[in-house]
Amino acid sequence: MRFKLGGTEAELSFSLLCAAALCAVSGMMKGFLWCVSAILLHEGGHILMMRRLGYFPERIKISLFEITIEDGGRQSRKAYENALIIFFGPFANFICFSLSFLLYLGGMEKLLPFAAANLSVGLFNSLPVLSLDGGQLLYLGLCRRHAPRFAERAVDAATFCCVFPLAVLGFMLLLRSRYNVSLLFVSLYLAASPLLRREHF
Repeated sequence: MRFKLGGTEAELSFSLLCAAALCAVSGMMKGFLWCVSAILLHEGGHILMMRRLGYFPERIKISLFEITIEDGGRQSRKAYENALIIFFGPFANFICFSLSFLLYLGGMEKLLPFAAANLSVGLFNSLPVLSLDGGQLLYLGLCRRHAPRFAERAVDAATFCCVFPLAVLGFMLLLRSRYNVSLLFVSLYLAASPLLRREHF
């Protein structure tokens, strides 16, 4: 499903629409919407900073497992501009978590799932893994003092140090529960994504 948002081409994948339909049928639609809203706020943080700096995404693709913002000016921008754009994704989630959690403490109990979703998305994307914002920021920071090849290897090492414990915990969770594969699936996705997205360095 493709449509236009201003001058930006947007695309919704069929897999995401199927997942939404499945959640609606199984009664999990509310949780699905909380998660999707946190992810959209995260990507909105990236886009807001892009526009603030005078850049515009060329294409946005929303699929079941990720949102891809295609931006042809990334290589020509200054390093600090890229760092700001990357940083504002998790930052938007942490701001929304803080506000919604304060409102929850003030008596708006229905906002607790929204706060939890934003905290989870923000922390997850802050991991120092290549395909996540934390890994991209680590790479940019290392490139200020070291050669790109060294920075790339350092991020690869950090990715392994994050993914391996998650995979072990995911496997243990699967053995104990005999059905919960969520953490194992996430760790496998994080392990495979650097191989599929090597050009993102």
